[in-house]
Amino acid sequence: MHGRKRVVVTGYGAVTSLGEDSTAVWEAILAKRLGYRVTPVAEERVQARFFGFLEPNRRRLEGLPKSLLKALPEYARNALVAGREAVRMAFPDGQALSAAYSPFDCGVIVGTGWGGLDTANMNNNDYRQTTFATCYSTVMSMNNVATAALSMFFKLRGHQSTAIAACASGAIAIGDAAEVIRSGRARMMLAGGSESLKEQLNVYCVDLIGALTKEQHDPTRACCPFSKERSGFVLSEGAAVLCLEDYDSARGRGAPILGEITGYGNYSDAYDLTAPALDREARVRAIRSALADARLEPRDIHYVNAHGTSTPLNDYNESEALKEALGDEAYRVPISSTKSYTGHLIGAAGALESLICLKVIASGIIPATINLRQPDPECDLDYTPNEHRRARVRRCLNLSFGFGGANAALIIEEAA
Repeated sequence: MHGRKRVVVTGYGAVTSLGEDSTAVWEAILAKRLGYRVTPVAEERVQARFFGFLEPNRRRLEGLPKSLLKALPEYARNALVAGREAVRMAFPDGQALSAAYSPFDCGVIVGTGWGGLDTANMNNNDYRQTTFATCYSTVMSMNNVATAALSMFFKLRGHQSTAIAACASGAIAIGDAAEVIRSGRARMMLAGGSESLKEQLNVYCVDLIGALTKEQHDPTRACCPFSKERSGFVLSEGAAVLCLEDYDSARGRGAPILGEITGYGNYSDAYDLTAPALDREARVRAIRSALADARLEPRDIHYVNAHGTSTPLNDYNESEALKEALGDEAYRVPISSTKSYTGHLIGAAGALESLICLKVIASGIIPATINLRQPDPECDLDYTPNEHRRARVRRCLNLSFGFGGANAALIIEEAA
């Protein structure tokens, strides 16, 4: 496309508190179920009460090698579960990945914000109490261990990297992987994000900076993006992985083509470690860059999956950035925050929301922003409040913003 290799999606997988595969997650969204609830944490000083953590369930790991699992932190295990679903979708009916591609033509980029920090803290706690530690402590704390695990499990020996950009990590991983394929450095990439941040020190520290929801009782007020009632985000856990391929290679092997990555923008605020830049310029440039990359105009976008964290700063800043980037079209295009169902998956958020964009294209259903009972008058766009909407959607804009000033935008299209 435009003199470059086209990048298509041929498979995807997810595991979240809404469900342990992509179908279950989407069906939960359509049913307007919430993936978070009041969850006790060990640190009593934590003020937040609502979390979207996964239920303990070893069954989701069945079939994965124990020799690998024992060396992995939880976030990397979740990435393996999501990656396995993505590969099975991309290579159905027993079609072997190794028969389609040389291992040196295939790579992995898994994004994460905090990687194995949970397990590192737990191992440290054990060591301080017992003076013993697992011999896997070092690899468990590596931020690239999920990327490494997927590479090892699927024997992918090509381009390998790890995107570490807080809440924008998953989207950046997908954008960077698409660039690797476009350039001809790979023909197939697994790309996505994973996060598991629920150890007591980590939860306490996120809560301490005032980022988490202040709601104590009502789940519909715990995560209500663009609402006057919003007070912070719900910390959640999960993973999502896409299988990306060069268009010609995918078509040549008869792969299911689920969508196409046509645009990517990535700019930095260079402003603050946690707050978005007041000038919004990086967010605006990320959106405009993604549109230009896809050779689209604002009027060509049919749906926006917003970052929509339910924090006072982000939701207003994002709304204003959309107005600046899209002009009058910002008032026309349907927007929603699916974090209203999932909570905030941090490094996995952008990857899961890319998967949701693909579901929107396939189903013609725009998921509502639920819990939007009292719209903030300063957030005055069409956030698809409370009720799903049917529409012909061919092109989606997916936005992801992260601590440290990371801003990423992806254009995901129906593959022609």
